[in-house]
Amino acid sequence: MPEEFSYQISPPFLSEGSDRDLGLDSTLQELPMYNFTVEINHTGMEVASFLEKYPLLPGVILVEQGQFIGMISRRRLLEFLIRPFGQELFVQQPLAVLYSYARTPMLLVADTTSILTTMQLSLKRSPELLAEPIVVQTESGDYRLLDVQELNIISWQIRGIDNLVRYERSQAQLIQNDKMANLGRLVDGVAHEILDPVGFIWGNITYVSTYSQDLLKLIAAYDQELPSVSQAINQIKEEIEFDFLEQDLSRSLASIRTGAERLKKLVTSLQNFCHIDELYPKPVDLHACIDSIILLINSRIQGEIEIVKYYGQLPPVYCFMGQLNQVLLNILSEVVDTLLNEAVRQQLHLDETKTVQKPRIEITTEVISQEASDPNAPDSRWVLIRIADNGSGMSEELQQQITDSFSLETKNGKNTSLAVSYRIITVRHGGKLNFHSQTGMGTKFEILLPLV
Repeated sequence: MPEEFSYQISPPFLSEGSDRDLGLDSTLQELPMYNFTVEINHTGMEVASFLEKYPLLPGVILVEQGQFIGMISRRRLLEFLIRPFGQELFVQQPLAVLYSYARTPMLLVADTTSILTTMQLSLKRSPELLAEPIVVQTESGDYRLLDVQELNIISWQIRGIDNLVRYERSQAQLIQNDKMANLGRLVDGVAHEILDPVGFIWGNITYVSTYSQDLLKLIAAYDQELPSVSQAINQIKEEIEFDFLEQDLSRSLASIRTGAERLKKLVTSLQNFCHIDELYPKPVDLHACIDSIILLINSRIQGEIEIVKYYGQLPPVYCFMGQLNQVLLNILSEVVDTLLNEAVRQQLHLDETKTVQKPRIEITTEVISQEASDPNAPDSRWVLIRIADNGSGMSEELQQQITDSFSLETKNGKNTSLAVSYRIITVRHGGKLNFHSQTGMGTKFEILLPLV
């Protein structure tokens, strides 16, 4: 081969890939690729010398006066050269002649294409083209070659990393689920321990009230029958402030009754929230679930938010009570956080000319019917739980983030409370979770559970 051939063609150039860790969203820009461009008027002998010198070079990018024409892979070029009379026919001929015989469909993609997408496109090619290199067009308009074997190895590495991450996440989720289950059992046990003395107080407060009233009646009877009592008794009455004691005793007993009743409801709500679901759903009173969750979050509201309930006539709904309680808590906590943050901002930027409305949450329940997609099928019946606030509403960007988190395949792998709620309602209960928000009009969450 004449020595001057090596000066007429620029030697192959292997671009450097990115040094960052590859992931599911990595693109072809992060991979090393070959840049070997040859004018189509050069001969096969000239190209063969470079293929011999660079054994990893997957092929040749052909151009005509700098314009991209196509690609010839190493495999196709060598196939034609080793054919009978191949060297006599093609070695001294321009590459244009060889390309007219060796032309095959090529896969052309942009360098912004993800690695896994490129791998899927490569596997969709016909079997005889699976080994052909891939032509990648850069943002600057250059063309480079990507070895398909290198793409296979890297894509399998990414898949392996992804599987490892998924495994670690699943293990962490199992540990977290086990931890929460144990915590639920512990809280349930503590709740039982609290309910026992509360039960003693609740059960005896009625008798104590009756006994105290009877004793007061007895003392009043003594006062009527014995109008002139001794000085010692009068002194004792003054010391214990009998007149005030007689008036305040009933109020004290009523206060004890109210406190015991509130504590009993609170512990019962805590028990319901920590309920460990069984294998199959059971009929649940949704109104009781909502009331128990409102009772749990009352400590955060502290009278700053008004909660209004519009309960309809609901039948018992078959569901997993523990998971449904989690959904209600997640949504109500999200709404409460938003309203409280808005209230703080309004106080910091208080304008005396504007009237600030009190934060308000409306909870509505009803049974609705929806038309079936099949005209021959009966209409479906659903239980609707609507939780609406009078806040300033969500931005479109935040709404899009929430909608994206509802996808089962989130790129960032983060599970928000609303995303978890969406999967509980849709996957576990076969229901629907919708939300609507408009600037200045507040936000509305709707939970739809099917009636069977």
